[in-house]
Amino acid sequence: MSGSKKNSTMTGTEKMIDFDVIVIGAGFAGLYALHKLRDRMGLSVRAFDAASDVGGTWYWNRYPGARCDIESIHYSYSFSEELQQEWEWSEKFAAQPEILRYLSHVADRFNLRGDIQFNTRVTSMLWDEEHSLWRVGTEDGSVTTARFVISGAGNLSVPKKPEFPGVEGFKGEVYLTGNWPHEPVDFSGKRVGIIGTGSTGIQAITEIAKEAAHLTVFQRTPNYATPIGNGPADAAETKEAKANYPAVRAASRNHFVGVPYSDVQPSALAVSAEERRRVFDDRWNRGGFRLFIDSFQDILVDKKANDTVAEYIRERIRERVKDPEVAELLAPKDYPYATKRPPLETNYYETFNRENVTLVDVRKSSIQTVTATGLRTADRDIELDVLILATGFDAMTGPLLAMGIVGRGGLRLEDKWVDGPRTYLGTTISGFPNFFLVTGPQSPSVLYNMPLAIEDHVDFATDAIAYLRENGLDILEAEPEAEQQWVTHTNDVAQATLMPEADSWYMGANIPGKPRVCMIYLGGAPAYRAKCAEVVDNGYQGFRLEPMKVPAEIS
Repeated sequence: MSGSKKNSTMTGTEKMIDFDVIVIGAGFAGLYALHKLRDRMGLSVRAFDAASDVGGTWYWNRYPGARCDIESIHYSYSFSEELQQEWEWSEKFAAQPEILRYLSHVADRFNLRGDIQFNTRVTSMLWDEEHSLWRVGTEDGSVTTARFVISGAGNLSVPKKPEFPGVEGFKGEVYLTGNWPHEPVDFSGKRVGIIGTGSTGIQAITEIAKEAAHLTVFQRTPNYATPIGNGPADAAETKEAKANYPAVRAASRNHFVGVPYSDVQPSALAVSAEERRRVFDDRWNRGGFRLFIDSFQDILVDKKANDTVAEYIRERIRERVKDPEVAELLAPKDYPYATKRPPLETNYYETFNRENVTLVDVRKSSIQTVTATGLRTADRDIELDVLILATGFDAMTGPLLAMGIVGRGGLRLEDKWVDGPRTYLGTTISGFPNFFLVTGPQSPSVLYNMPLAIEDHVDFATDAIAYLRENGLDILEAEPEAEQQWVTHTNDVAQATLMPEADSWYMGANIPGKPRVCMIYLGGAPAYRAKCAEVVDNGYQGFRLEPMKVPAEIS
């Protein structure tokens, strides 16, 4: 069935429901959801995306150095064996242009673009109680109706608003990493300033320093960045993965973060200092998230164990940065390792050995304002031609709260979440029927290999829709008690880790006024997947399932 508007004859008055399902977003989540619903289930679907083409976060984040931090052979779809076999990655960790080409290939291969409405931003979503459907409003003033909505709006799709006054008066060029121009930006001969040293800033700094006349890095909080270990894709490794993809994917889905690492040891404190150093060196040299997730199991839960790896990383930073004072500024000391997303880097620390790079510690000399010609700190004015804001995102909840979602009884999502997100399994919300989140708050989301996490959630949503249709039902809604139990469980798991000890976007702490609660389920992908399977096996335990109360009639 094509995604054109459906003609449904309902009991009672014959009226139009525009589509069975509306999908929000055309990145990894939206593309798979559209394919699954339309091509495998025969439903009518319309996807909306604010961008002019597919790609999701990889459409917007085109800044220099942008790349994924999961190995390419794992950071990809598993739903099509043909797709897995035909696509060839050129690097171990794919850069943004290649990921965007991959998603464009997927859209072409499965003929998806015709059912995606691009340049269309969702501005409102209203649950119509009388007719048991969603009315989705877009920026152009139109309203589209559907029985179900699946949000693939992403976790990192709403850039954080600049905190600094004066940006609008700056006479030079201003760039936001989360909304980078499509045409190349020329930094040659220019004095460039970049605010932010998170994962994005670290990637951009390394590349921009090679081109700019001078780069000034404004750092508030240093990060525990470790080597990514990138290089050309290994032909033998790729061949082996493709020959055994079912087993590779199964191993990935049964790993805490969704990659098939298998060398983790129980405790950093249960081995000798020499063995601990050997393990850390091995994981450091092999790259990726191995130091974080494949060295010792107690790093994220035991402060003493965490101290061993934190000090190891500080030692490695000091080895790589020539100026001892700069090295100390770059070495984190006031929060545990991995309680912020561990950035991966290539020659990041060596960048600060360059004569054209200056590090400014804004905790010591805070940013006062952006001036017409640069940036003013507490103790000096710095002249700039270009200002780059790598200041992060309103993560997890920001994309959902930006859509003006209103559920049963006029309940606004922003009011329900005034004290932080409340979901059941991170994929549904009590009071908001037939609305599914993909990698939503209180799911493993960003601590689970995202394409696999997305497939899991899309499958959960589409299987639920199929179950309703097969059983003569129309509405699925999380029960308040089940939601509360999940929220409590998620918070309890978080409190058993070191995660709350850092002010990170995992905790919502990067946005002024945002509730400080853990946004992620930290029990790991295997435990989460088991819980979701249990819910389904028990007839969608924790959900209220019912037929619509009256015939669907669109006024």
